[in-house]
Amino acid sequence: MSNSATQEVVLNAPDISCGHCVATINKAVGQVDGVRRVEANEATKQVAVEYDPGRVSLAQIESVMDDAGYPVQS
Repeated sequence: MSNSATQEVVLNAPDISCGHCVATINKAVGQVDGVRRVEANEATKQVAVEYDPGRVSLAQIESVMDDAGYPVQS
C-alpha cells in the first residue's frame, strides 16, 4: 500500500482564535496515522489536511478535531 493517492480537504473550524489553537490542531491531527500534512490557519479559520483515505477517513479526522475542542462546521 505504498503509493495510494492522497486526498486534500479544507475544513472550516470557526473556533480557531489564536496561535495556541493552531498548534493544538496541528499536533492532534498531525499525529493521526494516515495524515500526511495538516495546516491550521488562524486568519481564515480553516484547516488544510492531506491524508491517505486508505488509512484514515475524513470522519476520523473530524472526530480528532472535535476531541481537541475545534469542531468542524460545514
